[in-house]
Amino acid sequence: MRFPLFPRPFRAFLLIAALGGCSVFVPPAQVRGNRVDPAELQRLHPGTTTEAQARDLLGSPTAQGTFDQNDWYYITETTRQTIGGTQGIEDQGVVVLRFDGAGILRGVHRIGRKQALSAPIVARTTPSPGGSAGFFQQLLGNVGRIGPDLGQGGGGSPGGAPVP
Repeated sequence: MRFPLFPRPFRAFLLIAALGGCSVFVPPAQVRGNRVDPAELQRLHPGTTTEAQARDLLGSPTAQGTFDQNDWYYITETTRQTIGGTQGIEDQGVVVLRFDGAGILRGVHRIGRKQALSAPIVARTTPSPGGSAGFFQQLLGNVGRIGPDLGQGGGGSPGGAPVP
């Protein structure tokens, strides 16, 4: 007579639990922004491609230059959900198209994640006037305070006389 170590339903549960850590259950990557296909980017030719042709081929840019409307930016980011529900960045990229005043493409530049500049977070705080109140001062600070119009005859006029 043979006794199994674990009953059959329990073994199935263990198998499913073990597969829970596999990459089969990883959520798909999410692409945000306007991804430019490298094959379509090869079809752009500086000196001959116009703004209209570039827009037909790549779509509208994500942004245009603040100081020069002839700079077009196609910004994309690929993220995947990680442990704890946060978004992990897998890939970032910017494609910059530069046009001249006549609307002819003059240059194509790619900026990857490695060329991106990081903006450090400043640890200092902004000073504000006044001191910091303690716990009991915050709790009991307004006890006993009466405004200029409260409890003084109830009139509400500047001299304290009742308003007819």
